[in-house]
Amino acid sequence: MVASDRILPDRGLFTALSPSTVSGLLRIGAGRVFHAGDVLVREGESTTYVVLLLTGCAKVTATTVDGGRALLAVRGSGELVGELAGLDGQPRSATVTAVGELTTRVAGRAEFEHFLLRHPDAAMAVNRMVAAKLRWSTQRRIDFSGYDVAVRLARVLVELVSSYGRLTSRGWEIGFPLTQPELAELIGAAEPTVHKSLTELRHRKVLDTGYRRMTIVDLPALRIAAGLTP
Repeated sequence: MVASDRILPDRGLFTALSPSTVSGLLRIGAGRVFHAGDVLVREGESTTYVVLLLTGCAKVTATTVDGGRALLAVRGSGELVGELAGLDGQPRSATVTAVGELTTRVAGRAEFEHFLLRHPDAAMAVNRMVAAKLRWSTQRRIDFSGYDVAVRLARVLVELVSSYGRLTSRGWEIGFPLTQPELAELIGAAEPTVHKSLTELRHRKVLDTGYRRMTIVDLPALRIAAGLTP
């Protein structure tokens, strides 16, 4: 067990499980530390192990039709990655790469399935997590067809703050670096258009950006820009 296993995140699976189930979850597999740029799972591979993120975050990407890479999602502490292959045994549908240092538990498919059979609350929590990821993907498709770039950007930022934000004296900081090209990939827009929308939000003092940092200064205003209830 890696040392950080003793410092549990206060989100994701850890908020949905009983203490005894959490204890069992941390006993399956083995602790492993990944560093920035390390690949946890790779698209197309036939591996079926499951990775539980304890600290840090990772980016989920997939190959586009023109051979490029598209950012599909980000994952943080308390979440699983690789669980689809762990559940159905099919080839990996995406690549997951560490952003900075990432501590994890890595468990084989058979051990993971056995754990879920012995802990129905964990099985239900994993089902809800998979459903939430599906809802995220579905919402992105709806947003692509129903909103302009500025609104799509604001909606994604609101969701990122809701899932991964950390309140500081400056405002809500998104807890991992996102480049403008990556934001453009997330919302299906051209980078220059995303740059223009970010500039407008900065001008309106809704957000502030710096080197590898984004802070939401006025979250109610961002929700309004996203077409959501303040």
